[in-house]
Amino acid sequence: MKEKSYLFALMVIKAYKGIIVNHKEYVLSKQLLKAGTAIGALIREAEYGQSKSDFVSKMSIGLKEANETEYWINLLRDSNYLDSSESEQLITANQELMRLLISSIKTAKNNEQ
Repeated sequence: MKEKSYLFALMVIKAYKGIIVNHKEYVLSKQLLKAGTAIGALIREAEYGQSKSDFVSKMSIGLKEANETEYWINLLRDSNYLDSSESEQLITANQELMRLLISSIKTAKNNEQ
């Protein structure tokens, strides 16, 4: 999950750079950059959480950031700042991260009991 989230962050950075260079759009693309790169940072933070509940909390925030990221991808696609091919790649990678986060959160919660 660490590697996948890191690679996803690189994809988001590439998309951000393309949007600002090709479209001179800075507000929406910055939201994508913030949310999309936060996922991996939160996964890294959770890795050394102080407790299981801290781990679950950080991973849950990462999941929220992934959900927000998908919103920004869709908005940028539908406003023609991202082409459909690039947006589909981002959505596919993001949804895979969301599935991994959900699975990890469920496993951690089950192990707490």
